[in-house]
Amino acid sequence: MTSENHATVKADSAALVMSPTGSTSQAAPFSPSTSKPIQELPDELIQAGWSKCWSKRENRPYYFNRFTNQSLWEMPVLGQHDVIVSSGFRIPVTPTTPTIPISPNMTCLNWSLCLRVYWDLDVQTNAVIRERAPADHLPPHPEIELQRAQLTTKLRQHYHELCSQREGIEPPRESFNRWLLERKVVDKGLDPLLPSECDPVISTSMFREIMNDIPIRLSRIKYKEEARKLLFKYAEAAKKMIDSRNATPESRKVVKWNVEDTMNWLRRDHSASKEDYMDRLEHLRKQCGPHVASVAKDSVEGICSKIYHISAEYVRRIRQTHLTLLKECNISAFVIYSSCFKDRLVYCYPVRLSIPSPPQPRVELHFENDVACLRYKGEMVKVNRGHFSKLELLYRYSCIDDTRFEKFLSRVWCLIKRYQVMFGSGVNEGSGLQGALPVPVFEALNKQFGVTFECFASPLNCYFKQFCSAFPDTDGFFGSRGPFLSFSPASGSFEANPPFCEEFMDAMVTHLEDLLERSSEPLSFIIFVPEWRDPPTPALTRMEASRFRRHQMMVPAFEHEYRSGSQHICKREEIYYKSVHGTAVIFLQNNAGFSKWEPTTERIQEFLAAYKVSGRSLPSPGPSSTSTGDKDSKPVQEQSSARSQDNSSPVDKTAPDTTNI
Repeated sequence: MTSENHATVKADSAALVMSPTGSTSQAAPFSPSTSKPIQELPDELIQAGWSKCWSKRENRPYYFNRFTNQSLWEMPVLGQHDVIVSSGFRIPVTPTTPTIPISPNMTCLNWSLCLRVYWDLDVQTNAVIRERAPADHLPPHPEIELQRAQLTTKLRQHYHELCSQREGIEPPRESFNRWLLERKVVDKGLDPLLPSECDPVISTSMFREIMNDIPIRLSRIKYKEEARKLLFKYAEAAKKMIDSRNATPESRKVVKWNVEDTMNWLRRDHSASKEDYMDRLEHLRKQCGPHVASVAKDSVEGICSKIYHISAEYVRRIRQTHLTLLKECNISAFVIYSSCFKDRLVYCYPVRLSIPSPPQPRVELHFENDVACLRYKGEMVKVNRGHFSKLELLYRYSCIDDTRFEKFLSRVWCLIKRYQVMFGSGVNEGSGLQGALPVPVFEALNKQFGVTFECFASPLNCYFKQFCSAFPDTDGFFGSRGPFLSFSPASGSFEANPPFCEEFMDAMVTHLEDLLERSSEPLSFIIFVPEWRDPPTPALTRMEASRFRRHQMMVPAFEHEYRSGSQHICKREEIYYKSVHGTAVIFLQNNAGFSKWEPTTERIQEFLAAYKVSGRSLPSPGPSSTSTGDKDSKPVQEQSSARSQDNSSPVDKTAPDTTNI
């Protein structure tokens, strides 16, 4: 079929782009020549990207594949010209030209394209929960999300200015993002993104990361001259800080003596190696660090407190605007739960909201090549065609209040905007905090250990259609079961790859052990956390000492990969990146879970085979997902030596030995 004819069809029925073909209300386009409805396509064809369209020029229906931009006059047949894609789907690949050629000069385009799909939405869940009442979150709305985005951006700017004005440093990279994650562990406020009711007010994550960059940020060093310059800058900055702050006489004396000693050594010794400079820097940090920290402590606490209180004020404004909008639509924000929800076990299902959604404004949609662009009041968000189709499927599987897909585009806009705002707009910013496991690893987890559920994901990066995510209000329409820290399964097999924030990982371990302690049904968690050993994180130490630990392995740095958190918009060659740190894989299971999904030698070998990089050329080092302080500032060689330390710990006698890949 000619591109001219296909473009006409797109323009004639824009609704087809806005809702997935196959839904009850829009199973087929309007036909001008007949009132007879066009039959629905089988679910298998819809999932493969096929939709039924109407050609005005030819006055008859045809079939179009949104993944491959191919079209046919006859209904496609599953199995013809299929290709196997990485997630196990079979996607029909046929010539772009229809089966009945339009002109004798028409030639077939190259149809050897192999479409990659990074999810498998056909896997059914084995996760069982107790039936729960609908959540009382306020329903998402583009106007509210736009206000939240503007205020969050403004809060980031305040943070940047405070760090610059008070301490003369740039904000530590990703520290604001980790602050949002860490605050959600203790926040009892009502906003899904910004914290407003936290105890303590001072964030341990933000405080630690700023202090680690005082008086200067210590970056990775490759050459001797860089090490010499870094040592000089640290000594100069430490002396300047002590002289300009309200330090004790003892602190002034210690810092001044050590700085002068370092400067004299730099003038004398011109033959020192890089290691000599780094050893001298480490000595200077040990001597001056406590004194520098003591004079900076009050100022840094003031930064943390100021950002928190501004955030609480922004939350008050956002909620007031939201309640006013609902009131104008005659929607009450206070709902009395019915008594039909009983304390019974059911297979897990997506979050439902108790408050009805208000009418949604118009969100414009257009496509630029393979990218779907959604615009509201001049604010555009983007997602590639494959992930846009994935969101259509997740919405069809999970949403129960919008069978006509009238609110689909506005909810997609809110969803993408929320994640865009949470992780910032810098290059690769936030990608490491949203990283996902490679597709072959998910396939092996499902096949070998019955995993059907992700504890930390989003509609954009999930592999299964059942998952927990950060935002129940926006993500529930697309399959989310809500935040993992408030999710309480009774049984099932789960994958947990949390954001690499120390406080968040520690809270995850507390929740996991509580779940395993309470349930007598089969319950299994396979956890993926960074192998940080200098110093070891509390989460890693606690899991290694847990009585529920059944097996542990370590995947070395640069020998495995993650999928980028920006996979829904980045280039195909940038989807996978090498990990700059080792990854610890730990199996936590209760007795019933161990009996059902035991990590036997055969299963582990199959799993390890899937984890090996499949020979593709990967960017290195990829998005930085390391934490702050020593973990981020030490040279790579030092991190590697730290990871190679003995990782033995007291564990249950039934737990197998640790395995290295």
